[in-house]
Amino acid sequence: MNKTLLKILLVMFFAALFSGCIQPDAEDAPAGTMILSTTTSTCDTGLLDVLNARFEEENNVKVLTLCQGTGKAIATGEMGAADVVLVHAPSSELEAIKRGSFIDRQFVMYNYFVIIGPASDPANVTHATSATDAFTRIADAQAPFISRGDNSGTHAKELGLWNEIHITPQGVWYQSVGKGMGDTIITADIKQGYTLSDRGTYLAMKDKINLVALFENDQEFLYNPYHVMAVSPEKFPDVNYGMALNYIEFLTSGEGQGLIQDFGLEEYGQPLFIPAHNIDEDV
Repeated sequence: MNKTLLKILLVMFFAALFSGCIQPDAEDAPAGTMILSTTTSTCDTGLLDVLNARFEEENNVKVLTLCQGTGKAIATGEMGAADVVLVHAPSSELEAIKRGSFIDRQFVMYNYFVIIGPASDPANVTHATSATDAFTRIADAQAPFISRGDNSGTHAKELGLWNEIHITPQGVWYQSVGKGMGDTIITADIKQGYTLSDRGTYLAMKDKINLVALFENDQEFLYNPYHVMAVSPEKFPDVNYGMALNYIEFLTSGEGQGLIQDFGLEEYGQPLFIPAHNIDEDV
């Protein structure tokens, strides 16, 4: 399918979704749209509801958000079917930039992954000395493990941990569900199994599930950085590059970083994501 046509069809699809909502007065209608393709964790936590509402108000634009795993979010951008992406898989991001698909990449925020599971902890994950030790214990015990299996940033991190300990997870104890973070946590809760979650989504859902955080003290292997990138207007002339730049500037501004800093603070006693635009990094 022609890529430009695909983007037009996506815009028409989402426009149809919104057509059944409250019809604004013509004077109040947004001047345009911007398509954001992003990971499910930013959607499931509710962070984007806060960020995008402020951005829409200040820029008179409607943000059409595609909540996907990072792999699909990057692929959507590489088809020219989005204007900007917010994702958390640095190696995949840099590879896509090398292919000429994205520009203006900026570090926005981070948190840490956490291994959650049943309070009974049959694999003794709470006694692990590292994330790799925790995964080894789960595999040795053949305790139920629920994988997102959706080529997301979380899925990539999980596969990296298995690869680090030279284990190919397979068998009845390992289930790949191909779903987003929220649905994966619910599945793990139903099956009383383990899973890897970003800390923000776990905190946002912990009152709805019986699983508990069992291991998170590994800042090397469980680090979870998020970056925003614009889809290249050179490769896809029809993208809304100007608004994508506005969005990147907003997320990395004092205002955007402040909203990230405050999100979740009152409800959970800690922010779900740590603003990071002013932090140097080597990825």
